[in-house]
Amino acid sequence: MYADTETIARILTSTGDTWAVVGLSDNRGRAAYGVAETLRRFGKRVVPVHPKAETVHGEQGYASLADIPFPVDVVDVFVNSALAGQVADEAVAIGAKAVWFQLGVIDEAAYERTREAGLDMVMDRCPAIEIGSLA
Repeated sequence: MYADTETIARILTSTGDTWAVVGLSDNRGRAAYGVAETLRRFGKRVVPVHPKAETVHGEQGYASLADIPFPVDVVDVFVNSALAGQVADEAVAIGAKAVWFQLGVIDEAAYERTREAGLDMVMDRCPAIEIGSLA
C-alpha cells in the first residue's frame, strides 16, 4: 500500500541523486549509517541531517532540512513515527521531489499530505534493500 514497485523504482533511478538522510550521524552502529553507505555506493549524494550537524561519509551535515543550501531530491527519514510527519512537511516545504520513510516508520496522515502535495512517497521500506534488487 505504501510502496508500489513503480514508485520505488522511480525514486531510486530517476528522481535525482541528492538524498538528505534525516537522523544520519557518524555513529557506525546505527542503521542510517549503513544505508547511507549503500546509497553512496549506488551513486547517490548523501547529505546528513541531524541536530549535531556532523560530517558523515565526507559530506557536511546540517541541523535541519531548511539549512541545506542546495536542492534536495529525496528525503530519507530515520526518525520515529511520531516525528516523521513533521519531517515530511519540511520536505514538501524545501521542494524535495520524494520522501522515503524507513522500515517501521509509518504515518498515514503524512503519507496523504505528502502525496497531495505532489511528491512521490514510500513508507515502511528500506532503500538499501530495494536499490540492490534494481541493480
